[in-house]
Amino acid sequence: MSQTTYTLSQLNGMDASQFVQVLGGVYEHSPWVAEQAATQRPFASAEALAAAMRNAVDSAGIEPQLKLVRAHPELAGKAAVRGELTAESTREQSGAGLNQCTPEEFARLQALNAQYNEKFGFPFILAVRGYDRHGIIDNFSKRVENDRDTELRASLEQIHRIAGFRLADLISAN
Repeated sequence: MSQTTYTLSQLNGMDASQFVQVLGGVYEHSPWVAEQAATQRPFASAEALAAAMRNAVDSAGIEPQLKLVRAHPELAGKAAVRGELTAESTREQSGAGLNQCTPEEFARLQALNAQYNEKFGFPFILAVRGYDRHGIIDNFSKRVENDRDTELRASLEQIHRIAGFRLADLISAN
Protein backbone atom coordinates (compact mmCIF):
# COMPACT_ATOMS: atom_id res chain seq x y z
CA MET A 1 0.00 0.00 0.00
CA SER A 2 1.70 3.19 -1.13
CA GLN A 3 1.36 6.46 0.66
CA THR A 4 2.26 9.97 -0.43
CA THR A 5 5.24 11.56 1.26
CA TYR A 6 6.11 15.22 1.56
CA THR A 7 9.31 17.13 2.07
CA LEU A 8 9.60 19.47 5.01
CA SER A 9 9.80 22.33 2.51
CA GLN A 10 6.47 21.29 0.99
CA LEU A 11 4.85 21.08 4.42
CA ASN A 12 6.23 24.49 5.41
CA GLY A 13 4.89 25.99 2.16
CA MET A 14 1.33 24.67 2.44
CA ASP A 15 -1.50 26.89 3.54
CA ALA A 16 -2.86 25.99 6.98
CA SER A 17 -5.80 23.95 5.68
CA GLN A 18 -3.56 21.84 3.40
CA PHE A 19 -1.11 21.33 6.27
CA VAL A 20 -3.92 20.12 8.54
CA GLN A 21 -5.36 17.92 5.79
CA VAL A 22 -1.98 16.20 5.35
CA LEU A 23 -1.01 15.97 9.05
CA GLY A 24 -4.42 15.89 10.72
CA GLY A 25 -4.32 12.10 11.11
CA VAL A 26 -0.89 11.94 12.74
CA TYR A 27 -2.70 12.22 16.07
CA GLU A 28 -5.75 9.96 15.68
CA HIS A 29 -8.96 11.89 14.90
CA SER A 30 -7.36 15.02 16.41
CA PRO A 31 -6.64 17.60 13.69
CA TRP A 32 -6.38 20.28 16.38
CA VAL A 33 -2.81 19.09 17.01
CA ALA A 34 -1.79 19.83 13.41
CA GLU A 35 -3.74 23.12 13.52
CA GLN A 36 -1.66 24.29 16.48
CA ALA A 37 1.59 23.13 14.87
CA ALA A 38 0.71 24.95 11.62
CA THR A 39 0.98 28.29 13.42
CA GLN A 40 4.62 27.59 14.28
CA ARG A 41 5.95 27.11 10.75
CA PRO A 42 8.44 27.10 9.20
CA PHE A 43 10.05 24.07 10.82
CA ALA A 44 13.79 23.63 10.46
CA SER A 45 13.56 19.85 10.84
CA ALA A 46 11.15 16.96 11.08
CA GLU A 47 12.15 16.72 14.74
CA ALA A 48 11.06 20.33 15.32
CA LEU A 49 7.69 19.57 13.72
CA ALA A 50 7.28 16.47 15.90
CA ALA A 51 8.22 18.51 18.99
CA ALA A 52 5.65 21.21 18.13
CA MET A 53 2.92 18.59 17.76
CA ARG A 54 3.97 16.86 20.99
CA ASN A 55 3.97 20.18 22.84
CA ALA A 56 0.45 20.94 21.59
CA VAL A 57 -0.75 17.73 23.23
CA ASP A 58 1.34 18.02 26.39
CA SER A 59 0.18 21.59 27.05
CA ALA A 60 -3.48 21.00 26.12
CA GLY A 61 -4.74 20.04 29.57
CA ILE A 62 -6.44 16.93 30.86
CA GLU A 63 -9.77 17.11 28.98
CA PRO A 64 -8.29 17.42 25.45
CA GLN A 65 -5.72 14.76 26.37
CA LEU A 66 -8.44 12.34 27.50
CA LYS A 67 -10.41 13.08 24.34
CA LEU A 68 -7.27 12.29 22.30
CA VAL A 69 -6.71 9.01 24.14
CA ARG A 70 -10.38 8.07 23.70
CA ALA A 71 -10.15 8.83 19.95
CA HIS A 72 -7.93 5.75 19.55
CA PRO A 73 -9.42 2.38 18.69
CA GLU A 74 -9.12 -0.67 20.89
CA LEU A 75 -6.50 -3.15 19.72
CA ALA A 76 -8.31 -5.88 17.77
CA GLY A 77 -11.51 -4.27 19.02
CA LYS A 78 -14.98 -3.67 17.61
CA ALA A 79 -13.85 -1.03 15.11
CA ALA A 80 -11.27 -3.44 13.68
CA VAL A 81 -13.84 -6.22 13.41
CA ARG A 82 -16.27 -3.88 11.62
CA GLY A 83 -13.54 -2.52 9.32
CA GLU A 84 -13.90 1.00 10.73
CA LEU A 85 -10.26 1.76 11.59
CA THR A 86 -8.41 4.62 9.96
CA ALA A 87 -5.98 3.57 7.22
CA GLU A 88 -3.09 4.28 9.61
CA SER A 89 -4.54 2.14 12.42
CA THR A 90 -5.36 -0.67 10.00
CA ARG A 91 -1.74 -0.72 8.73
CA GLU A 92 -0.35 -0.59 12.27
CA GLN A 93 -2.58 -3.32 13.72
CA SER A 94 -2.14 -5.59 10.68
CA GLY A 95 1.62 -5.05 10.77
CA ALA A 96 1.64 -6.39 14.33
CA GLY A 97 -0.38 -9.44 13.29
CA LEU A 98 -3.53 -8.49 15.19
CA ASN A 99 -5.59 -9.45 12.16
CA GLN A 100 -4.24 -13.01 12.52
CA CYS A 101 -5.18 -13.70 16.15
CA THR A 102 -6.27 -17.18 17.09
CA PRO A 103 -9.77 -17.35 18.61
CA GLU A 104 -8.13 -17.66 22.05
CA GLU A 105 -5.88 -14.61 21.50
CA PHE A 106 -8.82 -12.61 20.18
CA ALA A 107 -10.91 -13.57 23.23
CA ARG A 108 -8.01 -12.60 25.54
CA LEU A 109 -7.69 -9.20 23.83
CA GLN A 110 -11.45 -8.64 24.09
CA ALA A 111 -11.35 -9.46 27.81
CA LEU A 112 -8.34 -7.17 28.37
CA ASN A 113 -10.03 -4.36 26.40
CA ALA A 114 -13.14 -4.66 28.60
CA GLN A 115 -11.15 -4.83 31.84
CA TYR A 116 -8.91 -1.91 30.87
CA ASN A 117 -11.78 0.32 29.70
CA GLU A 118 -13.76 -0.39 32.85
CA LYS A 119 -10.79 0.37 35.10
CA PHE A 120 -9.44 3.47 33.34
CA GLY A 121 -12.27 4.88 31.22
CA PHE A 122 -10.20 4.92 28.03
CA PRO A 123 -8.76 2.34 25.61
CA PHE A 124 -5.36 0.68 25.96
CA ILE A 125 -2.84 2.44 23.71
CA LEU A 126 0.35 0.83 22.48
CA ALA A 127 2.53 1.84 19.55
CA VAL A 128 2.41 -1.67 18.09
CA ARG A 129 5.18 -1.23 15.51
CA GLY A 130 7.93 -3.67 16.46
CA TYR A 131 5.58 -5.88 18.49
CA ASP A 132 3.94 -9.15 17.57
CA ARG A 133 0.56 -10.12 18.98
CA HIS A 134 2.15 -12.14 21.82
CA GLY A 135 4.21 -9.12 22.92
CA ILE A 136 1.14 -6.91 22.70
CA ILE A 137 -0.92 -9.25 24.89
CA ASP A 138 1.94 -9.49 27.41
CA ASN A 139 2.31 -5.69 27.55
CA PHE A 140 -1.46 -5.27 27.86
CA SER A 141 -1.65 -7.84 30.69
CA LYS A 142 1.00 -5.96 32.68
CA ARG A 143 -0.29 -2.43 32.11
CA VAL A 144 -3.87 -3.23 33.14
CA GLU A 145 -2.45 -3.59 36.68
CA ASN A 146 -1.24 0.05 36.80
CA ASP A 147 -3.05 2.98 38.41
CA ARG A 148 -4.98 5.49 36.27
CA ASP A 149 -2.41 8.32 36.37
CA THR A 150 0.39 5.96 35.33
CA GLU A 151 -1.74 4.64 32.49
CA LEU A 152 -2.77 8.07 31.25
CA ARG A 153 0.90 9.12 31.11
CA ALA A 154 1.82 5.81 29.42
CA SER A 155 -1.02 6.20 26.91
CA LEU A 156 0.05 9.73 25.97
CA GLU A 157 3.65 8.58 25.59
CA GLN A 158 2.50 5.73 23.33
CA ILE A 159 0.42 8.20 21.30
CA HIS A 160 3.53 10.33 20.81
CA ARG A 161 5.41 7.23 19.61
CA ILE A 162 2.60 6.42 17.16
CA ALA A 163 2.66 10.03 15.92
CA GLY A 164 6.44 9.84 15.50
CA PHE A 165 6.11 6.72 13.34
CA ARG A 166 3.33 8.32 11.29
CA LEU A 167 5.34 11.52 10.76
CA ALA A 168 8.40 9.52 9.72
CA ASP A 169 6.23 7.72 7.17
CA LEU A 170 4.87 11.02 5.79
CA ILE A 171 8.05 13.10 5.58
CA SER A 172 10.60 12.30 2.90
CA ALA A 173 14.25 13.26 3.18
CA ASN A 174 14.35 15.18 -0.09
